[in-house]
Amino acid sequence: MGIDLKLDKAEGSVTITVSGDIDMSSSTKMRDALTPLFQNNNKVIVVDLSGVSYIDSSGIATLVEGLQWSHNSNNKFRLAALTPGVKDVFEIARLLTVFEVFDTKEQALAP
Repeated sequence: MGIDLKLDKAEGSVTITVSGDIDMSSSTKMRDALTPLFQNNNKVIVVDLSGVSYIDSSGIATLVEGLQWSHNSNNKFRLAALTPGVKDVFEIARLLTVFEVFDTKEQALAP
C-alpha cells in the first residue's frame, strides 16, 4: 500500500503528516523525507501519525533514527496523534518514554 507524506512548514517548525502503513516497503520513503528536515533550521520536527494504523520494526527504527538525528542537530523531534494500534507497539517496545509523544499535532507544536 505504501505511505503518503505531507509536509507543513511554519516558522521554526515542520510537521510531517503520515498516512498509510509504515513497514519495510515504506520506511525508506519516510527516512528520505525526514533526513533533509534535520539539515535545515527547523527547531521542532513533528511526525503526525494520526493516519497510520500499522507500524513494524523498520518503521520504529526509522523514527529512532530521527530521534538520534535530533540529538545531533539540536532539533526537537516529537510524535503526535498515535493511533491505538501504533501506540500499542510503542508501549510494547517501551518507547513512549523515549520519544516526546503528544495527543495532538497542536500540542506537539507548542513551545
